[in-house]
Amino acid sequence: MRKILISACLLGEKVRYDGLIVPVVKALTDALEQIGEIIPFCPEVSGGLPVPREPAEISGKDGFDVLDGIATVQNRSGDDVTQFYLKGAQKALQTAINNNIKAAILKDKSPSCGKNFIYDGSFAGMLKEGRGVTAALFDRNKIHLFSEKEIEKAVRFIKKRNKEF
Repeated sequence: MRKILISACLLGEKVRYDGLIVPVVKALTDALEQIGEIIPFCPEVSGGLPVPREPAEISGKDGFDVLDGIATVQNRSGDDVTQFYLKGAQKALQTAINNNIKAAILKDKSPSCGKNFIYDGSFAGMLKEGRGVTAALFDRNKIHLFSEKEIEKAVRFIKKRNKEF
């Protein structure tokens, strides 16, 4: 059976930093029914962070630099929370490997799951191009990434490569 890892917050789980539940997008749930088995995952909670928690942003270029030890993840108070993001990314990767997952739909703008954009580290609401920590680790391990705005593209990709799954 085909499996795909999806950011748990996109499925309505209460894992966001602010404790809010994101309404589930009907396009996502419709697409999920077409794909197969869904594996919900939140790297931040799995890495040991509570709900709610202070917002965090990458101080440095992006998640690749965090993986390489040349950038950090800091919360709004200035605390270094990098270890939680690295631990969560490793757990997400292990979950993907254990389930033979080749693709993931991740929440863009997140310091963990951002696929296209992340916040710039200033806590001023400014975005920059880049990957979150988990997205960068998935990318390095050849797991295909899609944001919540690329659901249809993800479904086409998975159906096209059915034999890989």
